[in-house]
Amino acid sequence: MRLHFSASSALRWITLVAVTVATPISFTGCGSSAFSNPATTTATTASMLMETENASSPTVLLFNGTGTISSDVSAVEAILKNLNLSYATANSSEMDSMSETELKSYKLLIVPGGNSITIGKNLSQTATTNIHNAVEAGLHYLGICAGGFFGGYSIYNGLNLTSGVWFNVYENYGKGTQKTAVEISSPNSGKLDQFWEDGPQFSGWGSIVGEYPDGTPAIVEGKFGAGWVILSGFHPEAPESWRYGMTFTTSAAVDNAYAGTLVSAALNGTSLPHY
Repeated sequence: MRLHFSASSALRWITLVAVTVATPISFTGCGSSAFSNPATTTATTASMLMETENASSPTVLLFNGTGTISSDVSAVEAILKNLNLSYATANSSEMDSMSETELKSYKLLIVPGGNSITIGKNLSQTATTNIHNAVEAGLHYLGICAGGFFGGYSIYNGLNLTSGVWFNVYENYGKGTQKTAVEISSPNSGKLDQFWEDGPQFSGWGSIVGEYPDGTPAIVEGKFGAGWVILSGFHPEAPESWRYGMTFTTSAAVDNAYAGTLVSAALNGTSLPHY
């Protein structure tokens, strides 16, 4: 099995093999043509990692497989690097090859934005069952936009970390699915304009950490077995470059800091202030 490790961890890994990974793109669901650049990462094999002296194992596994948007993977990587977290990435075939035990060696699995249907269809039933069971056994999960859909129940091979609850797209007052700034309210952070595009709302599951303007849940959290699950319907990790042509009252830096808060809470299984 081949896993990919961040440039921020380069000093920890002695042997590196450079490869280029082209991630298939889908713009249905939680993405747009603005996110079309293919991802390029630096890779090392698991055996090389084991042979590296004094190398600490990554705590976070970031999924970058078919159906994810490469620029959102990069945006999440930027948040992880800012938090100085060690992480590995896995594409669809790599995820298919991972056992429940291998998954449980990580503390947190992150699934970013893209197309949740495509994500599910390009993973085996065995893979999603292993993830489901690993979270139930204590692996934590953070799903962002498409990753939020994927974390719920879905006939398209979703993870069902929500005990049968499935989610609809936030209707955004009938404005459609164009990318836009949406005001998110939370008990401790007040109101923040956040980047949103065709993301879910989470009625029916978990504690509500943040709300859309109409009061529907924009972020939820809750236990699934021994695992901690946080689902976000918008993109707090969105960089400044995604905001072209839109008006935000909140800076990208503030929103990105909130993304760091979500990652840290998911990693540590910490409950955020909720309604």
